[in-house]
Amino acid sequence: MKFGGTSVGDVARIKAVSGTIRSALRPNRKIIVVVSAMSDQTNKLIELTKDLGVEGTIDPEYDALVSTGEDVSASLLALALKKLGIHARSWRGWQLPINTDSFFSNAKIKSVNTKKLIQSFKDGLEVAVISGFQGVEANSRITTLGRGGSDTSAVAIAASIGSERCDIYTDVSGIYTTDPRIKRKAAKIKKISFEEMLEMASLGANVLQTRAVELAMRSKTPIQVLNSFSNEEGTLVCDEEEIMEKNIISGIAFQRNEARITLSNIEDKPGVAAKIFGPLAEAGINVDMIVQSSSETGNTDLTFSCSAEEVEHAKEAIAKSKDLTYKNIIVNSEVAKVSIIGIGMKTHAGVAQKMFETLSEENINIHVISTSEIKVSVLIERKYLELAVRSLHDSFELEKI
Repeated sequence: MKFGGTSVGDVARIKAVSGTIRSALRPNRKIIVVVSAMSDQTNKLIELTKDLGVEGTIDPEYDALVSTGEDVSASLLALALKKLGIHARSWRGWQLPINTDSFFSNAKIKSVNTKKLIQSFKDGLEVAVISGFQGVEANSRITTLGRGGSDTSAVAIAASIGSERCDIYTDVSGIYTTDPRIKRKAAKIKKISFEEMLEMASLGANVLQTRAVELAMRSKTPIQVLNSFSNEEGTLVCDEEEIMEKNIISGIAFQRNEARITLSNIEDKPGVAAKIFGPLAEAGINVDMIVQSSSETGNTDLTFSCSAEEVEHAKEAIAKSKDLTYKNIIVNSEVAKVSIIGIGMKTHAGVAQKMFETLSEENINIHVISTSEIKVSVLIERKYLELAVRSLHDSFELEKI
């Protein structure tokens, strides 16, 4: 069971969480709980580093500091459970240990040692409360897993110990067909495949961290998304084979702040793309949609999309590229990406056509298109984003899911 920051936001909520855990206890069932920092605590710790003038510094001390919020949550919850008569104790990431690489502030989990944890359960422990978001590298320095990393901690531990399921408790009641703030009739999805959830997470659905979904998919560990503040049925993220009735389209995801960059009149010859995307990769710029079109003159235009926040960095990286010649660099920072996602696309034709017709009927022009086996994404003018989402949701009748 993993509880996010809003779920453990204050002492009253921690008491409520302890009650939820108690109700889940059964004879011969042990529970592992992973917790995030209390609401806004990590941000407050980051603000302290800004006050020192060390904002953005990659330093082991930074990780040691910002990981402490989770430790506070873990200890408070363990105390609350003990008050209910439950045999519980808290664990830090280094006490298991959760072994990571040495990329401070964005470390990757290499392994989870569960020997001490399993032995503690054999000795009578009922609930282990583990600090999320943190691990330890080879030189015994504390590392952190990036924002939202507690989800990854929970899934990694669940996979390592062979848990029947990993329940993620948050402030929403599951995964919806799209953002309910844009489409009020958005429906809650009962079951969604790992592949679909991975696409939705990478395309802006913020309920689960992308790395956590990747890890769950590799280990085939089901994830259930539940609301900490209600007893509603949640959403189960599972293997495609466990879903009897596969929806053609399961959801619509979007990214609001995208940019389109076009390089015109580039020489059409081998190695040119590498001269563009090599420097972009070295600059850490995540490029998404790519379209190349040749002309009769023997030159080509190349268009790609990236986050609007990275446009200037992208232009600087391209400018540094050696032996790359082009006529113009054209930037449109007022675009958004809208994607339809569904494993049913694998066996149904005409899905993309229906998407394009729907947008055409609303007079929405498409700038760039990219597809995969279970996804179709388009780049459109940002001002039409919400209209596009609502229209597509109606067209595919997602409120009936």
